[in-house]
Amino acid sequence: MIYVSEKINKPMRKVDVRLLFHPLSLLLFSFLLVGCAETALVVHTAKEIAKISKPPVPKGRYKVGTPYQIKNVWYYPKIDYEYDETGIASWYGPNFHQKLTANGEIFDQNAITAAHRTLPMPSVVRVTNLENGRSLVVRINDRGPFAHGRIIDLSRRSAQLLGFIRKGTAKTRVQILVAESKAIAQRAKGGYTAAIPPIANNAPTPPAVPMTTVSVKSLPVIPGTKSAVQKAPELLKPEMQQKSSAVKLAKLSRSRDIVQLPVGNSEIYVQVASFRRKVSAQNFQKVIADLGITGVYEAIVKGKQFHRVRIGPLKDVTQADNILSKLIKRGYPGARVVVKTSK
Repeated sequence: MIYVSEKINKPMRKVDVRLLFHPLSLLLFSFLLVGCAETALVVHTAKEIAKISKPPVPKGRYKVGTPYQIKNVWYYPKIDYEYDETGIASWYGPNFHQKLTANGEIFDQNAITAAHRTLPMPSVVRVTNLENGRSLVVRINDRGPFAHGRIIDLSRRSAQLLGFIRKGTAKTRVQILVAESKAIAQRAKGGYTAAIPPIANNAPTPPAVPMTTVSVKSLPVIPGTKSAVQKAPELLKPEMQQKSSAVKLAKLSRSRDIVQLPVGNSEIYVQVASFRRKVSAQNFQKVIADLGITGVYEAIVKGKQFHRVRIGPLKDVTQADNILSKLIKRGYPGARVVVKTSK
């Protein structure tokens, strides 16, 4: 017999040890052990199933796409290894963060990416802010921007590195990087993560857009087209640019992400149309004469001469947007904002 005390200072109660080894007691104890083991097994199995059933993070896919229409404007995606354009850049972020991009990736506003209307996804481009000289290599993984007068929509982080996140827009130049774009396309086609291939630290200074024969006609501005002038941000003085490149930019990003290029003069225009015959361009000037100063600018594209009709130079992006909006309403959806640079 075993004596068991239920409370202190009370007589010990006798318990028969044989009851502990009674068949019913042993059976009950066995059920308890089996139950604990089954519970542990169920928990473990549930965890393993959760791991297996967890959806993989989308890596995106290679995509060029077919022609599409947004706001009555048609866009034609294509492979273009000669792409080199100037215009106004914008940025997007919080409202699209963690949502799917046009090629099936998860958009990360803190990554160095951008949206473009026609270039293949992914592609690699160099974006240069013509207002401060900052130049950044960016991966294209989305479609956009679909606001008139913009050529590229950068991620929040990209805009921060290029120095226009507060202003919202910037005069930029966008250049396709051929070797890197081909390499990243091959990786994407093979099902691999489309990360940007190694990029050389040095970047060529973008040459000035050639100014050739120009015929300019001064015309009065149509009433009601004058818009409020936004105060332009103060640009760095030449002697301060080197310090900014060595100190401030080093804090923002790794050395291979961004470089500092010389800053030249840049002006905003709205390009309305392009003609092979100069007389046709001059006649078209009369059609848009009420919108401001017009000019005919000659350009050679793939060995062919074109005569581009532009309105400008314009004071700022706001004025360019106003004129562009009027042109689109008149039936010129192909009009676009461009930036002319010079040393």
